[in-house]
Amino acid sequence: MSARRAELAAGLDAVRRRVADAATAAGRDADTVGLVVVTKFFPASDVRDLAGLGVRDVGENRHQEAEAKAAECADLDLRWHFIGGLQSNKAAAVAAYADVVESLDRPKVVGPLARGRAARLDRGDAEGPLDCLVQVSLDDPGADHRAGCPPEGLAALCERVAVEEHLRLAGLMAVAPLGEEPAAAFDRLAAYAARVRADHPDATTLSAGMSGDLEEAVAAGATHVRVGSAVLGARPRVQ
Repeated sequence: MSARRAELAAGLDAVRRRVADAATAAGRDADTVGLVVVTKFFPASDVRDLAGLGVRDVGENRHQEAEAKAAECADLDLRWHFIGGLQSNKAAAVAAYADVVESLDRPKVVGPLARGRAARLDRGDAEGPLDCLVQVSLDDPGADHRAGCPPEGLAALCERVAVEEHLRLAGLMAVAPLGEEPAAAFDRLAAYAARVRADHPDATTLSAGMSGDLEEAVAAGATHVRVGSAVLGARPRVQ
């Protein structure tokens, strides 16, 4: 085993232990919490090593980088999660390689995502609709916030996704706000998710938690955590 692969294996083991411990503390089965390894800025060789270590779900934030890595690793059995800001003029291109889009945050990107998935289905290199998570903002109204649909627009956006033939409303995604205890923010997210499931019972995915707050996310019911640095180490400098 190469030194880098050993480093990745150690990081994976540590994160999997954290997830298992958090699940046990929450009275959950660790198998109910999936791990998406975020490989932003890391090379495709790391993705190959991760796949060899049993990772199937890989997350990327930037379209150009994600597209290139997905092509380079097309021979691997991976599910590519796009988790970055989604531009309407790039959404169809994202749908051409992504298996899950976690950052759908406004109606304007729904049509392009559906068209991109339809084109991929026509090419025969995908099956069924594209899994989509609606990203909901957990920030206070009026505050400087990260991307995400405001809670008051969540029901309408989820319905917009649900009626698209080539998209599947899989659930919700969120990022804990800066400067707030993650547990409180994820409790709000759990309440939003329950409301969405009341209208869309199959929308059971809840993607929340990163390297610094995965325990709080698991306690709040996250079905997936998105971890980068705790597995891969500090991100390399990008020129």
